[in-house]
Amino acid sequence: MSLLLLNKPFQVLTRFSRDDDRATLADYIQAPGFYPAGRLDYDSEGLLLLTNDGRLQTELSSPKWKVSKTYLVQVEHTPDEHALQRLQDGIELNDGMTLPAEAQLISEPEWLWPRTPPIRFRKAISTAWLKLTIREGRNRQVRRMTAAVGHPTLRLIRHSIGDWTIEGLAPGQWRKSTEQELQAFKARSLTTANNQRPRK
Repeated sequence: MSLLLLNKPFQVLTRFSRDDDRATLADYIQAPGFYPAGRLDYDSEGLLLLTNDGRLQTELSSPKWKVSKTYLVQVEHTPDEHALQRLQDGIELNDGMTLPAEAQLISEPEWLWPRTPPIRFRKAISTAWLKLTIREGRNRQVRRMTAAVGHPTLRLIRHSIGDWTIEGLAPGQWRKSTEQELQAFKARSLTTANNQRPRK
């Protein structure tokens, strides 16, 4: 079992095959037999996990296992307490209610790389940053959640999945997960599985 961590750049497709002139994972990593564990949209950045183990891929991407995913989100205007509470309680989307999220206002991270191209600056519209943690993986979920509370997403960066983070990885860089990291994840997965078993 192996796991790779990639800091996916902006406007890169989360696949290795190419059918147009858009960048793909193959432009940054050569990993035969490895497949993404979950999605990360073309216009989103940050942590993408790839594995050659089908069971691990399922445990990382299926909502059943409730693996946390933390995003740094730049949004239009500054969400007030009511908007943050709605995110924390769960949002009614067109495909159903989301699970409760962890949401808080943060300062723009000092270590953050500039995006190319940058977001469109509009003098009349202020922006703010959120740290948002979810345990689902619906299509464009974070963008839909912030839009639902009146704060469209301008930039979206996945910082972590479980205990794995993009720290130390510049856009386009990747590394192998350590065995210690994998063992810690397997231990938590076993605990989750045991908790989900019906009691006799």
